[in-house]
Amino acid sequence: MKEKDLRKWEVTRKKGILRFCIENGLLAWGLPMLIVMSFINNPFAEGFLSKAAIVHYLAWTIGGLLFGFFVWHFSEKRYTAEISKSNES
Repeated sequence: MKEKDLRKWEVTRKKGILRFCIENGLLAWGLPMLIVMSFINNPFAEGFLSKAAIVHYLAWTIGGLLFGFFVWHFSEKRYTAEISKSNES
């Protein structure tokens, strides 16, 4: 991890995991996937409040938040490994 990336992650982690999951998981990944998959699966054929549409909304909301959660934890693990490696030197 480069020094620039370390500093960027320090700023990101100060904002917290919830904000990260919402911005990077839900909005940056879940919402685009919802839009793309709506063209592929056409869950809105029976309306925007049909059972298929609601399942679609829930699946991509949960998926986006989980995506953000896992990216946070992998990034945090990488960050702490780099910090401990640099402290050993």
